[in-house]
Amino acid sequence: MYVYDEYDQKIIDQRVAQFRDQTRRYLAGELAEEEFLPLRLQNGLYVQRLAPMLRIAVPYGLLNSTQLRKLADITRRYDKGYAHISTRQNIQLNWPKLEEVPELLADLASVQMHAIQTSGNCIRNTTTDQFAGVATDELEDPRPYCELIRQWSTLHPEFAFLPRKFKIAVCGTREDRAAIYYHDIGIELVANSAGEICFKVIVGGGLGRTPVIGSVIHEGLEKKHLLTYLEAILRVYNKHGRRDNKYKARIKILVRAMGIEDFREAVEQEWGAVKDGPTTLTEQEIDRAKSFFTAPKYPILDEANEASALEKQGAKDPVFANWVKRNTVNHRVAGHRIVNISLKATGYVPGDITDGQLELLADLADKYSYGEIRTTHEQNLVLADVLQSELYHLWQALQSAGLATANIGYLTDMICCPGGDYCSLANAKSIPIAEALQRRFDDMDYIYDLGPLELNISGCMNACGHHHIGQIGILGVDKKGQEFYQICLGGSQSKEASIAKILGPSFRQEDVPDVVDKVLSTYLALREEGESFLEVYKRLGIAPFKERVYA
Repeated sequence: MYVYDEYDQKIIDQRVAQFRDQTRRYLAGELAEEEFLPLRLQNGLYVQRLAPMLRIAVPYGLLNSTQLRKLADITRRYDKGYAHISTRQNIQLNWPKLEEVPELLADLASVQMHAIQTSGNCIRNTTTDQFAGVATDELEDPRPYCELIRQWSTLHPEFAFLPRKFKIAVCGTREDRAAIYYHDIGIELVANSAGEICFKVIVGGGLGRTPVIGSVIHEGLEKKHLLTYLEAILRVYNKHGRRDNKYKARIKILVRAMGIEDFREAVEQEWGAVKDGPTTLTEQEIDRAKSFFTAPKYPILDEANEASALEKQGAKDPVFANWVKRNTVNHRVAGHRIVNISLKATGYVPGDITDGQLELLADLADKYSYGEIRTTHEQNLVLADVLQSELYHLWQALQSAGLATANIGYLTDMICCPGGDYCSLANAKSIPIAEALQRRFDDMDYIYDLGPLELNISGCMNACGHHHIGQIGILGVDKKGQEFYQICLGGSQSKEASIAKILGPSFRQEDVPDVVDKVLSTYLALREEGESFLEVYKRLGIAPFKERVYA
């Protein structure tokens, strides 16, 4: 993973010192609220319903064990003993005290972490596939390009005050695990006719009040032009994006207003000025970025022997075998597995993790996965390099800490924003809905029979819970001061992207589990052999689900 050099560290230390003084001046009454607002947002600090919320940057979701231990310490000393994984692979603290945030940031800086550009109208954390570098369906590791984007975009003076926040995702695999069609810019590594890796660039995607599937603006961008082309897109957006209405300020609105052809032409004109400029990537610079993501020295193992041993261990303990089947995936190196750690146990807030669990995972990362762990945009964690022969011992340790729920990719592995329990923008609570669904659908045999199924919950139209792209999406709405919930069906974050359609009138909180039950029962009644929920929906449409739910 990337390691700060002396310049990185100096920049972060200086930013901490600046914010320490800015906070002092604000608390002393020397800075007005409207003056302090952009300063705290530049350092990832929001004011939520009950307390400040600090969003900590986790570039492309990669952490080391030292950082995990520091995060555990920080959650104990500055918060209430837990942290929350966000859908941008970042980490959020919901209860820090404003006057203590500068010290908290200083502690983060001591382990090469910060909160810069996790909020505000700037380029946010670049996200990618949580299996990057070890996925079996990968063309090339996307993380070096994420790192190049991070270095280019951090504190970029031209793009510090964009019309609105800006999000980039990079995917290097056949299966899209980064939702690239729903970002302001999505980047897919593809092979051209000569077999060379280049970039398909997608622009103008996004969720929120106006969900939009992004449009392809370039089919095969040369690697060397990655940053110059991004710069050209950002310049067009910065010049022409609306600043008079924040609800119409995202690049998706600009692309729709101009049309993709006119937008592409405007980008080409801007690109002409920077195409061969100083941000053109050399092979040396690309190789430098790649050098940060070298593979560990994997032992050479016989795949057949390792698979046989794992099968025998599973035969002795069927619960373990089930966890391996549901929560681990193939690794590109023989004798290894990628391990998904579910943060979706029944009775717990989806995506939350305690200080004790963070410390345990730091120890487990050191012991089983070369000292690294990853966050996912599904609000889970990943140990990417685990020997198959060590899976049983790892599982036992995870089980003892409540981290071995075997539900990755299934109904109860739901995405859920903090909602009205924390967020001042929310129309309704999300967490009680998640808990009610967890308790209602606690029969794992039933869950497995449903097959892989994505359920996403948002507390408002800002769609932090990605309800638009859930196969089942739930949106909290306000009806004359009362909390109600819309159900939508048919979303997909894959390369065959689709936006879910609203089922019909909204429901009271207590009715949501029954409604979801009816949706699922309809699916089971109508599916043909081997069909997934989304396949049934695509074949039959929303009508049979609506008829059953509103009968």
